[in-house]
Amino acid sequence: MIDAVGRPETYQQAFYARDLAGTVVLVGVPPPETTLDLPLLDVFGRGGSLKSSWYGDCLPSRDFPMLIDLFLRDRLPLDRFVSETIALDQVEEAFAKMRHGEVLRSVVLL
Repeated sequence: MIDAVGRPETYQQAFYARDLAGTVVLVGVPPPETTLDLPLLDVFGRGGSLKSSWYGDCLPSRDFPMLIDLFLRDRLPLDRFVSETIALDQVEEAFAKMRHGEVLRSVVLL
């Protein structure tokens, strides 16, 4: 399971929805004040692993060509992660929308 939103509700939902030996990866970066309330007994009892991934934990020189190739072969649907396209003068408004959970990602068109 992957939580790409960075909200405690979605992370907890992914934790309980995964297979007992599965892995949950937190990809969405939460606001600094965000906390997660998860019973430790559930963490031990359900096994598997919990992981975070800061900016994909990637090596750009190795991973970007592979990701571009996957996208070009329609195997990486990046468009599903874009909520809206905006102009440069709409950036502050887009950040406000992200903080309020109204959009996932805004892409700036230059």
